[in-house]
Amino acid sequence: MAPDLPSPGGMILTDGLEPSPHVMRLLERAPFPVFLERGDLYSVAQGAASVRSEIHTGGKRKVAAALGLWSRHIPEADLLKELALPRPSTITPLRFFNDLIERARQRTSHVVLAEGEDVRILRAADILRRRDVCRLTLLGRPEVVSELAATQGIELGDLAVIDPATSADRERFAREYCKLRANKGMIMERAREIMLDAAYFGTMMVRLGCADGMVSGAAHTTANTIRPALEFIKGDDPQEVVSSVFFMLFPDRVLVYGDCAVVPDPTARELARIAIASAETAERFGVEPRVAMLSYSTGESGAGTSVDKVREATALVRASRPGLPVEGPIQYDAAVDVRIASTKLPSSTVAGKATVFIFPDLDTGNNTYKAVEHSAGAIAVGPILQGLRKPINDLSRGSSVEDIINTVAITAVQAQG
Repeated sequence: MAPDLPSPGGMILTDGLEPSPHVMRLLERAPFPVFLERGDLYSVAQGAASVRSEIHTGGKRKVAAALGLWSRHIPEADLLKELALPRPSTITPLRFFNDLIERARQRTSHVVLAEGEDVRILRAADILRRRDVCRLTLLGRPEVVSELAATQGIELGDLAVIDPATSADRERFAREYCKLRANKGMIMERAREIMLDAAYFGTMMVRLGCADGMVSGAAHTTANTIRPALEFIKGDDPQEVVSSVFFMLFPDRVLVYGDCAVVPDPTARELARIAIASAETAERFGVEPRVAMLSYSTGESGAGTSVDKVREATALVRASRPGLPVEGPIQYDAAVDVRIASTKLPSSTVAGKATVFIFPDLDTGNNTYKAVEHSAGAIAVGPILQGLRKPINDLSRGSSVEDIINTVAITAVQAQG
């Protein structure tokens, strides 16, 4: 504590030796923490030396906590204004993720995670909580969630954990479900049983305003997540089509693929609705939409049932959204390669520069996104559902913690709109 010596950051008293009373009085006024450790000097020194105090890329929880503190205490917008940095027009993965988190934080949404007993969900919830991305509710047995978090070193703070089997809302949710499905012969006994399913319980939370959105699918099939949403979150407009997109993140750009998860064989009208919804989703998340209606033929070079369907769908998109750049039918290479586009469709404003890719059927879309993800090294974020009144989103069963965080943030942004 002498002014001519370095200021200590802390003190560890080893071997369990407690200071005398007059030293304790000094320690009470010390501007640093003092610890009493029963281990010997050598063991304590080794342990202290092995602690990494800096924030490194592998310390995801430290990074999340630091970013959360930064956002709460630093006027970031004013700081960036002072720096006056030029903003590039290209959407890179890093910019996409940063913008996504910041947009989610702008207005707090409440997202329910249906699989609270999955350790990946808990790790993602910990990071989302530290970064103040959104409010979260976990579905699962509280004692199982608490034990799993404790054994994995995960801190959930005051996050709400609800067990559908013991929730006071289960009866109310069952009554609502029974009313909605009365024309299908639903009875209360069966409705109570269905509300034990976390996906149904979470979706009903969203329908009744107990949450703004739901994410599920880390441990269940896509059908398990989507089925309840189709039953009672689907929009009132009979023309609307529930579909999906994947954000495909390449090193230098972000593309949008749809539909790769929901509609097996869309009609021309459905394909047009998928294209419009996908363009709107792209624009909402910062990707300028230039829509390519994909086919095995480009322009007028081919004919056949599939090509005719894409051609009709393209005409419907142009009639419905005159200002939306759209081209179809078009092959994938002509949609992404400027050189090939200059040969096949030289006058097109979309060819060679497409950002939104609409596949003619689910076989093509699902296989293409997986081929690109695993062969080209792109990161696939999704599927992100479209056409619902409130956001319900699905996870792949192979989802990483980062995938879950991104999907929750996307759901939070969708809920804001």
